[in-house]
Amino acid sequence: MACLTELRLGNGRRLDLLALGPKGELWAVEVKSSVEDFRVDQKWQSYLDYCERFFFAVPMHFPKDLIPEDVGLIVADRFEAAIIRPSPEIKLSAARRKKLLISFGQTAAGRLSKFYSKENVLGLSLKRIASSHSYRSNPIIK
Repeated sequence: MACLTELRLGNGRRLDLLALGPKGELWAVEVKSSVEDFRVDQKWQSYLDYCERFFFAVPMHFPKDLIPEDVGLIVADRFEAAIIRPSPEIKLSAARRKKLLISFGQTAAGRLSKFYSKENVLGLSLKRIASSHSYRSNPIIK
């Protein structure tokens, strides 16, 4: 699965993680680091309209009986994670699905372009390329 963290949704909320599966399935994961973090969160149900499966991800020591039975459960530590309880499927409208897929792609591309700035493409500095070639002799740089 391809994952994006901190994705802003159409309702203005920011989801901890949205995963895109090989068949285009969209899984949302809300990470809770503690019982207090879980108890103060009143917004998680607003994510259900933006995914086909919803999971809480919690640490190993988290009391699992606090997590509602009608959502998925992932238990994780610093090194690995496991789905303890699968999430029931949530139906998305075609329009919402399309909008989410476009948003996923645009967000991923935007983050990638920030990571690969114009001056670091393929590890080469544009300044170095420009200084080693004449602007007139290189049709790519004008």
